[in-house]
Amino acid sequence: MPTAANLLAIMPFPDIDPIAFSIGPLAIHWYGLAYVAGILLGWAYARRLAANDSLWPGNVSPMSKTQLDDFIVWAALGVVLGGRLGYIFFYDLPAVLRSPIRALEIWNGGMSFHGGLTGTTIAMIVFARRNGIPIWSLFDIVATVVPFGLFFGRIANFINGELWGRLTDVPWAVVFPTGGPFARHPSQLYEAGLEGIVLLLVLAALVYGMRALKSPGFITGVFVSGYALSRIFVEFFREPDAQLGYLLGTNWLTMGMVLSSPMILLGIWAMLRARRQAALQL
Repeated sequence: MPTAANLLAIMPFPDIDPIAFSIGPLAIHWYGLAYVAGILLGWAYARRLAANDSLWPGNVSPMSKTQLDDFIVWAALGVVLGGRLGYIFFYDLPAVLRSPIRALEIWNGGMSFHGGLTGTTIAMIVFARRNGIPIWSLFDIVATVVPFGLFFGRIANFINGELWGRLTDVPWAVVFPTGGPFARHPSQLYEAGLEGIVLLLVLAALVYGMRALKSPGFITGVFVSGYALSRIFVEFFREPDAQLGYLLGTNWLTMGMVLSSPMILLGIWAMLRARRQAALQL
């Protein structure tokens, strides 16, 4: 069990200004740049996938680069609107009901991944139907590139000193400016590594090594289950949101775990469905 003396002896938080740079009165934050970087890198990677016919069923890409370019706006709106609404409903609804203007205060809590996922899914379904794109293939191409955004987003959370972890005395623990005088797990970096780097590499191996895009929905299932497992694992090291705390009188169950658990089953279902559909076409 970490002692107070040990917790106070760990390294301080790196002195990183949340504002990357300013242009006159306009302050550009790392958090905003993280969203831009994630979207642009994901877009570039998606265009490369769409241009490679050999990766897709029948050796024909289900969408053009132009269609992907058009979808970027839809995806950005789905992420931002869904992410903010998700945070409000899942984590901050009582406070917003007391003061509705808080809904616009993104600096109070920020975004929810699960809300962003829901918003993006709605955007994908509508866009795919309007443009004659197979829905599961669009799901797959987006799932393949989402880890870029997750990686940069979690790095930005670390720079902002938010969403920090539980108390610990591990050698790499950090004393966050907003986390009290004790050292904590840098859980944002754990998530950046698992949800970003590891998941990106796993999905790339499946796409290029196993040609998994030829089974529409399989990559989506791997991503959904992989994210959920990663998030649940990191939740054991991450401090729960102060306004919610631990759920059901436990000292371990968090809202992140509750929201992520059904995703494991959903992802498994998507993988099994994709394999069954592929077998029927043989």
